[in-house]
Amino acid sequence: MEFSAHIRLEVRVTPADVGKRVSVRRVVEDAPEGEKFTDTVGVLTSWDNGVLLITRRSGESVQIPESALVAGKVVPSAPARRRGPAASYEELARVSARAWQPVEREMLGGWELRAAAGFTRRANSALPLGDPGLPLDRALRYVQDWYAARELPAYVQTATGAAGTQELLGAELEGRGWTREVTAELWTGALAPLGDLTDPGPGGTGPAGTGPAVNLSRTVDEAWLGGYGRKGLTEAALKVLGSGPSVWFATVPGAGAGAPAAIGRCVVDGRWAGFAAVEVDPSARRRGLATAVMAALARRALSEGASAAWLQVEKENAGARTLYAGMGFAAHHAYHHYRAPAVAEGPGGGQAGRRLDGDARGGSPDQYRSA
Repeated sequence: MEFSAHIRLEVRVTPADVGKRVSVRRVVEDAPEGEKFTDTVGVLTSWDNGVLLITRRSGESVQIPESALVAGKVVPSAPARRRGPAASYEELARVSARAWQPVEREMLGGWELRAAAGFTRRANSALPLGDPGLPLDRALRYVQDWYAARELPAYVQTATGAAGTQELLGAELEGRGWTREVTAELWTGALAPLGDLTDPGPGGTGPAGTGPAVNLSRTVDEAWLGGYGRKGLTEAALKVLGSGPSVWFATVPGAGAGAPAAIGRCVVDGRWAGFAAVEVDPSARRRGLATAVMAALARRALSEGASAAWLQVEKENAGARTLYAGMGFAAHHAYHHYRAPAVAEGPGGGQAGRRLDGDARGGSPDQYRSA
C-alpha cells in the first residue's frame, strides 16, 4: 500500500505537479465493503476541468475525478531498486534502436525519423529522445509528411515506466487522435548466467555434451530465414536484420534438408547483448532449443566483452515472459507505437500506406518470440 492507515490522509498533489510521478488514493463508488478505496501510481499527465489523468507504468491511462481524491503525494520518479543491470531509459532506447537500424533516417532536433520500407515499426517510426526543435503540432505534421512521402504510416515510439520516459508525450499524442497500436516491454538481465544454461553439444559453440548443436553465423542465410516465419522479405528487411554493431545469427539444424529446428539473433553493442527472433519449429518444441539458442548467443556476446542483456517482448506473450523471467530477466520499461490519425492522402498514399510488418510479436508459448 502506498498510504499507511496510521498516518493522516492528505492530498498533497496539485496541477503544478503535472509531469511528476504520483501516488493517489480515491474513493470508489458502490464498492463492496472493505474495497472503498483504490490506489493509483503513475505519472500525472494532466489535470484539467477537475479530472486527473495518470499514466501507469504499463502505459494505461486512468482518469480520476478530483472530487474522489482522499490522499495524494509525489513519489520518486522511478523505483529505488530494480532487478538486472543498472541502466537509464535513454541508454536502452539508443542501444535497442541500433539493433534495428533503418535504411533511411533523418534528425528532427532530438527526434530520429526512421524508415525501412515498412519492416518492423522499430525501424519505421520516429524516436523522440529530445526536443524536436519545433512546437509539437508542427513537429508531428513534419513527421506525418515525412512518412507520407515514403508511402508509410506515421508512427511515434514512446515509452513509460522509468525515469526519463515519455508519459507526457503519449498523453499529448492521444489528445491529438493518435492511436496506440502496439505495446511491448524491454526486459534486462545479467548476461553471464545465460551462458551457463545449457551445453550445446557436439558441433556447437561450447564443450562436448548432450545438448543440441547451435551454429552461429555473421550473416543471415536461407536456412535461418526458413525458420523466421516471414516469407518474401525485402532487401530493406534483410538490411535491418543484418544491422547493428556486431550481429550474430544462431541456427539449430532441423531434420534432413527441412527448416531449422530453432533460430535466434543477437546484437552485441558495448556492454549490451540484445536478443531477438528466438523461434522454435512447432515439431521441435519442448526440447530446450530456445534456451540452447540463447545460451550459445550469450557465450558469443560474453567473448566480445558484453555483460548485460536485453530483449523485447509483448505483454500478451505469457510463454516468453515465463521463459525469460526464469532466465533472470525483468521488465525495465514499456514502449508503445502511436499511429497518426487518418488524413487526406499525401504523396503516394499518405496515411493509407502499407501495414508495417511486425514488432515484438506474440505467439504461442513455445515460440518465445522477442522480435
